[in-house]
Amino acid sequence: MMPLPDVAMTYFYGHIFAAEPEIRAMFPPAMSEQHRRFYQALTASAEADADQSGRDEYLAALGRAHRKYGVRKQHYQTFRIALLATCHEFALAPDDEATVLAVFDRAAQAMNTAAEAEAGQSPAWWTAEVSGHELLGPDIAVLALRTDEPLRYRAGQHVSVQTPRWPRLWRHYSVGCAPRPDGMLVLHVRALPGGLVSTALVHRTQPGDTLLLGPAEGTMTADVSSGRDVLCLAGGTGLAPLMAITEALIEAGEGDDRRNIVLYHGARTARELYGLPALRRMAARYPRLTVIAATSDEKAPEAVHGSIPDLSAKAEWQDRDIYISGPDAMITATERALLDAGAPPELIRYDLPAAP
Repeated sequence: MMPLPDVAMTYFYGHIFAAEPEIRAMFPPAMSEQHRRFYQALTASAEADADQSGRDEYLAALGRAHRKYGVRKQHYQTFRIALLATCHEFALAPDDEATVLAVFDRAAQAMNTAAEAEAGQSPAWWTAEVSGHELLGPDIAVLALRTDEPLRYRAGQHVSVQTPRWPRLWRHYSVGCAPRPDGMLVLHVRALPGGLVSTALVHRTQPGDTLLLGPAEGTMTADVSSGRDVLCLAGGTGLAPLMAITEALIEAGEGDDRRNIVLYHGARTARELYGLPALRRMAARYPRLTVIAATSDEKAPEAVHGSIPDLSAKAEWQDRDIYISGPDAMITATERALLDAGAPPELIRYDLPAAP
């Protein structure tokens, strides 16, 4: 699909806000990231023709996620009118204009259908009280949350989070525990340089505060029905979903059918291996779990030296379900290392950034 320049995206949103000013309240003050995400969604929809099921799943998740912004059926028509005006303003060729509108119409229908189907089953967002806040390093915190209504999720999924300090800014964080009977869930958050939401969650949030959570998303979930052993490769706070998956696999194991699990917890320095105490407690309860700490920027006691991508190809990946989580570049490099080593692609599981 023909790319639209940034100035065209600015015109597009300006047209929307002029036509219906109340829509402006759905978006954050800074719009550059929203411009990128909107075009990313159109492009993903256009390029997914070879995988219709993948495209439909992506658009359905996008539609469900947009419920938390207050998007309703009539808003899609407003967006279409603005998109048509943008095509005319920037003199797109008729074929390009038809392509853009066809992609948008298909995406809007799929998104709205999914949103309406879920509307009768679950809230658009959940209110969550912070019941615990533990600082595990200068920039990492683990938050324990309790929601006002049950939030259904599967081990390995993530939720979007909004803090009252930054209204309309949603950021995704993986849930760091398997679903629990008491409804509590745990988030691992690293405060990123310039990260408004992450810094607020790590340094300015305390027990008793309230957050908003969006619905659970993500396809990297625990396969409790597989009989294969497991290899988990975590970088940084990518540990969170792999702890949840490990917990779910342990809970599902019974008798001699229990599976061996090897979990790598990687970081740049030993100081950043924030999850080791909890992982060691988990391993003490479940002897089939082997925890391997790894540091890439320094040699540390009780840790192997190397990055997760470098160590992955040397790990015991044969005939194992493989889960990867961490920064995008780490995930991509680790997958490539495993594939180059001969690992079957169908056994490698990960999630890249979620839809907005």
